[in-house]
Amino acid sequence: MICVLATIEVAAGRRDELLELLRDIVPKVRAEQGCIEYGPMIDVPSGLEAQNPPQENSLVIVEKWESLDALKAHLKTIHMAEYFRRAEDLRLSMSLRILQPA
Repeated sequence: MICVLATIEVAAGRRDELLELLRDIVPKVRAEQGCIEYGPMIDVPSGLEAQNPPQENSLVIVEKWESLDALKAHLKTIHMAEYFRRAEDLRLSMSLRILQPA
């Protein structure tokens, strides 16, 4: 199993638009072979000292896949190509952390 943390920096004031696009594809991604978990997450102000300040213009997609091959196949799906096309003007940047159990 691998875990992916996809951090997306969003154009100011446009996070809700990007979340709406993601809500459209979540069921399609979750139906993919090898998908264990997939969902967008936003910061929650907690008051905990160790927490970084909440980011209003970012989100993290938490993903779990059975294998790296399943993740690679996911990135080649039609619905992801469409999502990337539609999200192009909303995203400023995206970075991935690809992790495995220690």
